Amino acid sequence: MLGQRLEIRQGQGLVITPQLQQAIKLLQLSNLELDAFVEAELEKNPLLQREDAEPANDAEARVEAAENRDGAELTFDEGHAQDSDRALDARSDDVYGDASPGERTSDRMEDVGAGEAQPGLNDWSRAGSGGGVPDGEGREQPDTRDATLWEHLQAQASQAGFSPADHAIALSLIDAVDEGGYLRGELDEIADRLGVSIERVEAVLAKCHGFEPTGVMARSVPECLKLQLVERNRFDPAMACLLDNLDLLARRDLTALKKACGVDGEDMAEMIAELKALTPRPGAGFGGEPAQTVIPDVHVRPDPAGGWKVELNADTLPRLIMDKRYHGVVSAGARSDTEKTFVADCAAQASWLVKSLDQRAKTILKVSSEIVRQQDAFLAFGVEFLRPLNLKTVADAIGMHESTVSRVTSNKYVSTPRGVFELKFFFTAAIQSSDGGATHSAEAVRHRIKAMIEGEAREGDILSDDRIVEILNEAGIDIARRTVAKYREALRIPSSVQRKRMLKAG
Repeated sequence: MLGQRLEIRQGQGLVITPQLQQAIKLLQLSNLELDAFVEAELEKNPLLQREDAEPANDAEARVEAAENRDGAELTFDEGHAQDSDRALDARSDDVYGDASPGERTSDRMEDVGAGEAQPGLNDWSRAGSGGGVPDGEGREQPDTRDATLWEHLQAQASQAGFSPADHAIALSLIDAVDEGGYLRGELDEIADRLGVSIERVEAVLAKCHGFEPTGVMARSVPECLKLQLVERNRFDPAMACLLDNLDLLARRDLTALKKACGVDGEDMAEMIAELKALTPRPGAGFGGEPAQTVIPDVHVRPDPAGGWKVELNADTLPRLIMDKRYHGVVSAGARSDTEKTFVADCAAQASWLVKSLDQRAKTILKVSSEIVRQQDAFLAFGVEFLRPLNLKTVADAIGMHESTVSRVTSNKYVSTPRGVFELKFFFTAAIQSSDGGATHSAEAVRHRIKAMIEGEAREGDILSDDRIVEILNEAGIDIARRTVAKYREALRIPSSVQRKRMLKAG
């Protein structure tokens, strides 16, 4: 029988206030994101100011500015105003666990014949206006920014003598060009969208292939290289055959390549040298936005007394204070309940943010110090001595939850005598020892495999994956052949067969 009834049940649950949620979120922000967040808070809250800023002299003007804030409203739960390690150490499901952040591919460039465009070598950043001349009436600031690839192509299209319809087709094609200079759109789709025949689109594209830089708007690497060879008057049947068999060149199978092109070894060497002189990414010289320089959050330096000194980078730490003098002025001048509530909320929000930023800095320093303590052998002797480490080990050592350590190490960088590293670099998976001893870091094993293969040229002996496994087992590292192959491929190192061909060709 169905019915309704009223019951009272008692239970427990974790309630996180919006202020505590923001405090936790502050932990995972990078220094650039944190600076943007602080700037936004400074604009919203009239009681906040930077510690090194001069106090305002005109209090009445600031009161008037506060009164004119339309709809400005900040809420705050005073019951959660006091932050502590436990408050910020709220449990969450977004834990990285024991996953190794070292499982990443190398940034080394692919070979010209690998069928993929190489990353750009040039970084054309935007030039600043400089000079600091204030704007005057009728004066225009000069645009010293370098033209982007799309602007460069659009300027050429405007001077190419296209009819209005063909000019519209050319602009649609230019919009489909990626940063490397390759045309990524489908011609039939562009033709359907513009309501023209595909033959007309191909005719416009053929004229666009004459734009600078040579090879731009190609649809593949072979076509890009072909356009450059045609300009140099070096495109012949043998070179066309070579472009059709770039996969053989990538595998260094020169015997099959010479047979397919019908040339001898000397001609083949000259043809490969000509290919290497070409540019597989013609748009690389045109930058979009300049790359951001990594600014470390933590500095690690040798301590003269022994060990390591861990310090926060003061340049990345926003120093805020609540202007108590101004708070007293606006509190005394508040007339309505709405104004009093607004001032009280701003004061509470300012106090909370100052405490949260201080707690964030202390937490980063605490986690970083423990990571340095765990990985002191790496700092002293190199990557081969990198210890296996996971979030739980650090969390247990400092009395925090894994999710807190995960947030702290996200988007944070540390400057050490061995370079600048992301904090997550120091967390690597463990590989068991074959003799039952201490485990080995996966990153250290990868470095060891790379060093062994780099030493092949000096010794003249190419190591197979099986032989590498034997050498590592003799050194007490229990590793499978498929793991060695996985690490080698992650480092973008060819197989032993391909390395033998490269050695003979060299």
